[in-house]
Amino acid sequence: MTDPTLTLVKTLASNGGANYSVDVQSLLVVTALAFLPGLLLLMTSFTRIIIVLSVLRQALGLQTTPPNMVLAALALALTMFVMRDVVNQEQDKALNPYLAGQINFSQAITAAVPPEQNFMLAQTRKAPLHLFVDLSGGHYATPKDVPLTVLVPAFATSELETAFQISFLIYIPFVLIDLAVASILMSLGMIMVSPTLISLPLKLLVFVSIHGWVLVLGTLANSFVASS
Repeated sequence: MTDPTLTLVKTLASNGGANYSVDVQSLLVVTALAFLPGLLLLMTSFTRIIIVLSVLRQALGLQTTPPNMVLAALALALTMFVMRDVVNQEQDKALNPYLAGQINFSQAITAAVPPEQNFMLAQTRKAPLHLFVDLSGGHYATPKDVPLTVLVPAFATSELETAFQISFLIYIPFVLIDLAVASILMSLGMIMVSPTLISLPLKLLVFVSIHGWVLVLGTLANSFVASS
């Protein structure tokens, strides 16, 4: 009895085909699945949210509080909130018809692309989009004609720019508090006292008193433009 893997190898050698053994196919599928979650998160609001939350933690002077797991979970929860309309559209146009047997898998993927594409286009800045369109060498009549291979890196670059702009605005008040505390300690001659020892509880007090988490998360949620 011939080993099917060896048979595929002989077929590949004889007719120059591109058939792979079952083991190689499994390896390729597992490798693709390992990168799929990161790619999906890159196409959502997760990137902007997790960067702003990480910078906020540094601005407060907290190294490990909240922990990374808490920040990631909070970012995922806010991502689901921001993406709820897109998810509902994809469910109505792609998932439900596929589960009902009305369309096949490839048709479901095609139907799920427009809602995600509209969301990314609404958040993408013109400069990154023009950059990657020029790098791809393509010419498209409208932004909706841009393929995902070009739109995704443009969207990710735009999200990084927006995230750092929001982070800069969040960082300024905490820097001012650090400078004020350092100046006061210097004027009092308390050079040996670390400014962080005084500024950290002061920043926490100010942040909690103005309902900082509500302001930051609300600003992040409102920073996303509704897709049409």
